[in-house]
Amino acid sequence: RHGFKEQFTPNETVKANLKLLCENILQPLREKLGVKIQVTSGYRSKRTNNAIGGSETSQHVEGQAADIKVIGVTTIELCRKIKEFDLPFDQLIEEFGQWVHVSFSPRNRRQILQATKKGRATKYAPLNL
Repeated sequence: RHGFKEQFTPNETVKANLKLLCENILQPLREKLGVKIQVTSGYRSKRTNNAIGGSETSQHVEGQAADIKVIGVTTIELCRKIKEFDLPFDQLIEEFGQWVHVSFSPRNRRQILQATKKGRATKYAPLNL
């Protein structure tokens, strides 16, 4: 949305990470739910990530994360389903009741968080599902 050329030319490592994210998280989730998944944000170049106020350590920059929604499914329920399906996620973050951030990486922390706003700052807390 900012027209940065590098946004459309990810390097080979980013492409490989995106493939792993799709193969290990997004496609299996789609198959298990039996419905479309909306990806609202996927890979972001560093400049794009900075322009939208993304975290300096965002996994989106590495092609390891996607922000997703499913029509008719709450973000909490989507998080529960991802956990129940035992998908190999690294991070699962319910963000502001609007979308779910899910990532895949070799770290495989299985970290589950909830993001909320406190003024302009984003706060993260463990989410018990």
